[in-house]
Amino acid sequence: MRPRVIMVLAIVAVLLGGVMLVPAAYARLSGGDDEVDRTPRANTPEPATPPAPTLAAAPVSVAFSGSHLTWALMDRKSGAISGSKNMTATNSTESMIKVWIVSDYLRRLGDKPFTAERKKQASTAIRDSNDDSAVALYNTGGKTAVTKRMIDMCGLTETRISTKPGYVGWWSFTEMSARDAVRLGNCVADGTAAGPKWTEWVLDEMSKVRGTTAAKDQQLKQGGGRWGIVDGLPDEIEKQGPVSIKNGWTPLYYDNNWHVNCLAVTDSWSLAVMMRYPISRGLDYGAKVCASVTAQLVTPQPGAALKVPQPLTTKAKL
Repeated sequence: MRPRVIMVLAIVAVLLGGVMLVPAAYARLSGGDDEVDRTPRANTPEPATPPAPTLAAAPVSVAFSGSHLTWALMDRKSGAISGSKNMTATNSTESMIKVWIVSDYLRRLGDKPFTAERKKQASTAIRDSNDDSAVALYNTGGKTAVTKRMIDMCGLTETRISTKPGYVGWWSFTEMSARDAVRLGNCVADGTAAGPKWTEWVLDEMSKVRGTTAAKDQQLKQGGGRWGIVDGLPDEIEKQGPVSIKNGWTPLYYDNNWHVNCLAVTDSWSLAVMMRYPISRGLDYGAKVCASVTAQLVTPQPGAALKVPQPLTTKAKL
């Protein structure tokens, strides 16, 4: 009898143990109250979208060896202008002013026929910086009257018609500051210069400027002008929309300097860099200075966009 009793008791113990174990196992498997983590969880924020790159006011330090360097940047949304301390100092405009000469002609043309000859002149004056084309449009507009309209309509405060002996009234010797140059860029982009019918045409032509600083692209009365500010812009900015540009450049032997100006405008900003430096340094030198200034104004990563090395001389803060 005792062995059977012991066996029965053992079986009962096993059964009771199973009954006791099942709820605990169930609790672990089903997430019962003893195992549930009731700690409040904060919502994980979505990663912030980085701001689109643009140009904004920032300190600029440029390696430069020359007698004159100035720059200005207009925020076209607010109208605010920032720039170097000497942004009101002037330089001869050279071919940069051709964008106004073309725009002024087209605004006055209005709805009248745009002949094939005039269209070619307007296009090549911008795309190829053709001097003969610019002169033809300048003359038909009344010569210095063209420049006077620019000063009045664009609200330029430091720009003056040339009084230089031998070059009185010449469009290329018009004196303009970097601050006025960004106002000119804005004047073209906002439709004041060319009027509602022709503004997009002008901006499109400016976006199609062609040719480099290489000697093969530089001719007696026209030259390659796609360099400078565009070389300092990241691809992300260029992809946002057309970047419209017009540079001006001439080696002038009366002072043995290159006179180089870079102008670019988009929906968001207008930028100008203007300089004079020894002819011996070549045109590519000035193009790199324009690119260097531009790259330092890029936000959120200043300097990261520079596609060409900046000139290597003593740096100067602007």
